[in-house]
This record gives sequence, structure tokens and C-alpha cells, in this order.
Amino acid sequence: MSTAADNEQPAFTVHLHGSDGPLRGWVVVDTLVDGVAMGGTRMTGTVTEEEVAGLARDMTHKFTLAKLPIGGAKAGIVSDGGIDSDGGGGGAGGREELFRTFGRTVKPLLHGGIHLGIDMGVTPGDRAVFFAEAGYDPRFRRGVPDMPVDWRTYYEPLIDATGHGVGTAALTALEAGGRTGAARVVIQGFGAVGRAVARFLEARGHTVVAVADVEGTISADRLPVDDLIAVTDTYGRVDRRRLPQAVTVSAEPEAWLDVDADLLVLAAQKHALTEANVHRLRARLVVEGANLASTDAAREKVTASGAHLVPGVIANIGGAASAALAVTRVVPFDLSADARKEWVFDWVADRVRGNTRDLLEIAAGQAGDPLAELLAVRRAERR
Repeated sequence: MSTAADNEQPAFTVHLHGSDGPLRGWVVVDTLVDGVAMGGTRMTGTVTEEEVAGLARDMTHKFTLAKLPIGGAKAGIVSDGGIDSDGGGGGAGGREELFRTFGRTVKPLLHGGIHLGIDMGVTPGDRAVFFAEAGYDPRFRRGVPDMPVDWRTYYEPLIDATGHGVGTAALTALEAGGRTGAARVVIQGFGAVGRAVARFLEARGHTVVAVADVEGTISADRLPVDDLIAVTDTYGRVDRRRLPQAVTVSAEPEAWLDVDADLLVLAAQKHALTEANVHRLRARLVVEGANLASTDAAREKVTASGAHLVPGVIANIGGAASAALAVTRVVPFDLSADARKEWVFDWVADRVRGNTRDLLEIAAGQAGDPLAELLAVRRAERR
């Protein structure tokens, strides 16, 4: 058995050049636990090996903190989805062929214990293509019981698990800080996670005062979340022509930082919060709902300012944990579909709540990096 993040370097990195087709990318396996690791597949035109390695390390940290017996990995494909990956045609046909090539190329990894799922730029349909091309079915793995349901049937009802976990982290941190009334909330990124967090927090009495998408920031004393979601497409873009009345719209890319708020949820791109813009932060609490949402320097400045930040390796575990629970066969498959979903959501909330509380307790009692200390505690518990 390998314990998570004991080593500075990944366990191994595979450079992808394609099997009978054009492909450029990487699979980084950060750690292995009993020969098994997992993580999503990210596809953007700018993804780098360094980014994939950072995401794989985050997966290791997520599973360590959640006490799940699996290592961290990540895949990256350089493509804009058009397809633009050193060759290959455009349109849907080119996209499907790219994922067929990806499936053929990573087939030995999938069958060797490296489960690759979806991440930014990759859809469940894309995953179905590369699973089929590789002849890979996560229901069956040597040495463990078979899954009694197919992957899609298991995973699709859990789509809001990430938002549920991020919302739980926010509530826990607000309560730990002594918050009793409604908090003013800014959601940066209004995709699936951002929308789920907005609904979660509004349902618990908090007020969403701003959301940001790729076109800018929409703010008001109170934004009606359901009305806003109704005019938002699946990619998180809000239709400005159908906005509720009495809202303010700004096209300035980082106007969400300037909104007076108690809580900022980062639910969009990597490094949204940086050393260059963190001085504009007005919220006293930041919760990362995206991977690598803040730079290390930004996190240090948030802490130095007296504010608190709950990192994504604690808050943003819902999707990864849901998959890992199935791959490791921890989830009780004998439950009905509804009961199984409730069990997974409760499990995620329990892990997020405990890690958030422990992180904030460590931060209150000592200087330095509380996340590093918490990771050391969890590694010791897992040995």
C-alpha cells in the first residue's frame, strides 16, 4: 500500500500521443493505494502537464482527507473540443473520434486500476465513448465484488453531490465563525456547482447577492435564485435579456470581488483568486467550489488578512467521492436508488463538515498552514 502524498513527485506520468489517431495530453498518477487510483479527465486548449499534476495531487489530498482507500490521478487532453488537438477534424465527429483515440490509448491504464472520469470540458457522453472504446466497465474489477448497477444509473442521480458538499462547507464555516443571521453570498461561476450551491444556501435562509459568469457579474440586494437559474444555460451563461428587474450588471471581469458580502464561493475556473487581485476581496470567508480555485500566494494573503478560506480539497469532494465510493465498493449497493443517493449525500456532508471544523480549529490554534497539518493527521489515521 502507498500512503497519499508522502512523496513530492507523482507515482508516474504517461504522455499521450494517440493510438491510431491524433491526441496530445497526459495522465498523471500522483499516488496509488493497493494499486488503484482515480480522477477526472480535463480537456481545454490550454491545459498543461503541470496543471494536470496539480489536479492529481489535489485528488490525492481529497481522498486522504475523506479517508477513502484510493490514490489520486488526473488526465488532461489539449483540445478546445472543436477538435483542435494537433490534427483531427472539427465538429461532433471529430470530438467522438478524439475520445475513441483517448480510449484506445488509456485502455491499459483503465484496466490496470486507474479509473478516469470526467472534468472540465468532458461530458458523460464523452466518457461513455472512451469507456466503450477501451472495453472498460467499472462494474467489474478483479478482487472486488461486482457493482449491481451500471455506472450511469449510479452516478447521474448524484450530479449535485459536489454542490451539496460545498454548501455544507460554507454552512459549517459560517456557524464556526459565530454567524447567526442570513449571510450575503457571492457565487463566482454559475455552472452546475454554482447553481447547486446557490439553491442550497438560499434554502437555508442565506441571501445570494451576486453571481458571476463568463460575461460579468449580476448583483442585487437579493437575487431570486430559481428565476436566475431559469435564464441560465447548461454552461452557466446567464441570458442578460431575461434578467429579473432591479439588478446591476457589470462586464468588468472581476467585479464579483468588489461586492459587499460575508461569503464568496469560487465555483468556476482555476486561479480565480490570485496574488494580484486578492486585495479587492471583501468577503470574510472564501469557500473553494472549484479545483485549484486560488493560487498559493492568494491563500496566504487571505489568511494573513484575518479572513478564512476552506480549500477545494475539503469542500469540493462530492463528485470525486461519489465515484470513489463506488470504485472502492464502500457504498452500500443493497439500498434502493433513493436511499443510496441519500446515503452518499450524507456521507459527503459528514466528511466535509468534519474536515471543515478541524481545519478551522487548527487555524485558530496555530500559525502556518492548517491544511498541511490536517493532511498529516489524516495520513497518520489512515496508516
